[in-house]
Amino acid sequence: MTDRKTAPFTPTSTETGGAYANPATGFEGTRAQPEDVIDTNAEETYWRQNYTTRPYVTEGTSFTEYKPAYRYGADAHTRYPGRSFDEAETELGSEWDRFKGTSSLTWDQARHAARDAWQRVKDFMERAMPGDADRDGK
Repeated sequence: MTDRKTAPFTPTSTETGGAYANPATGFEGTRAQPEDVIDTNAEETYWRQNYTTRPYVTEGTSFTEYKPAYRYGADAHTRYPGRSFDEAETELGSEWDRFKGTSSLTWDQARHAARDAWQRVKDFMERAMPGDADRDGK
C-alpha cells in the first residue's frame, strides 16, 4: 500500500481557483484530514495572482514579502482546530518571527494576509467536508 503522504495527488478545482485533494476520499480511499486536503502550491499560486487586490497590501510590495503570511495562515488553520483566527491570533502573533523567514513584515502587517489565508481554508473546508469539519458548530 502506498503511504498516504506520498500517494499521487488528485486535484479538485474550487470556485476560488485553488486545487485540493478530494476531501471525501483523501488518498488511497482513506478519509482525508485537513492537513491532507490543503494543496500549498495551489494556495501559493492563488495568492500570487490575487494578493495585489487585497486592501492591506502596500503598493509596490512584492509577493515574497506576503508569501510567508499566506502560508502561515493556511497552516495555522489546521494547527488550531476548532478555534477562530481571533482566538488563535495572540499565539500566531507571538510565533510570527520564527516563521516569517526573510519577510520584513511585522505581525501587524502580516496578520491580515494570514487571516485571509485562514479564512480561505476555513471556507473551503466548510464547503468540502460533510458535517462540522472545523468543529466551529456551523
